[in-house]
Amino acid sequence: MTLATQLLLIDPQNDFCDLPAALCPTLDGTALQPSLPVPGAHADMQRLAGWLRAQMQAVDHITVTLDAHQVFDIAHPAFWQHADGSAVAPFTAITAAQVRAGAYAPRTPVHLARALAYLDALEARGRYTLMVWPVHCEIGTWGHGVHAEVQAACRDWQVTRQRAVTHVFKGSHPWTEHYSALAAEVPDPQVPDTCLNHALLGTLLQARRLVVAGEASSHCVRATVEHLLEAAPSGFAPRVVLLTDCMSPVHGFAAQHADFLQRMQTAGVQLHTTATLRL
Repeated sequence: MTLATQLLLIDPQNDFCDLPAALCPTLDGTALQPSLPVPGAHADMQRLAGWLRAQMQAVDHITVTLDAHQVFDIAHPAFWQHADGSAVAPFTAITAAQVRAGAYAPRTPVHLARALAYLDALEARGRYTLMVWPVHCEIGTWGHGVHAEVQAACRDWQVTRQRAVTHVFKGSHPWTEHYSALAAEVPDPQVPDTCLNHALLGTLLQARRLVVAGEASSHCVRATVEHLLEAAPSGFAPRVVLLTDCMSPVHGFAAQHADFLQRMQTAGVQLHTTATLRL
């Protein structure tokens, strides 16, 4: 089976989409809502679904990555507390220095040493500061599921091309952030799922054209593409195409989005929109 033209669709999940209320289901009379909506993501996914339907015969392989978290996670509010025992709000950045100073602490004291070791390792890498995110993409929930129009387009692609979509789950290990589909921010050699995903990397490197879309451009898309180019052989970058109108940054991270696109273009990655990319 040829894998010449691949689509890498990163985290096209309900919790990341700013869905209108009419598209959100109810549970026991209460409307469910995305927990970490990215402004513009719903429109991104609609454009992506339309593009995939138009290019269905030309796409040889689809990989869909899925954030897959638990409530207990070092990057979720349930893990942390302030010095006075009060809750830590989502979108709080926490550094090792703050924890050592006593401003923040794990809710369970026995977790302190491991949490500090993680923060030290994370900060030494210089890519991210720990962010306490709202609980999102919790395994088994509606928010973990794929945007309905994207899911329908992928289903039709499977029927048309008689090929299965490959799904890659990431983020279920509670002791490290896992933005990239290829590796966690701080891999744990004792937890293979946090280390470099050689199977996924091998598949992606087969592509003569690798189209990348998904959410969010400031975090999971960015981290995945950065890891890919770090691991890929010299000269691979021009094979990568970012669908820039099918990805958006987390609110407040527009600068990271712009920096990511600029650096990728400088590295040789192609930037296209659904209007300009025809396979």
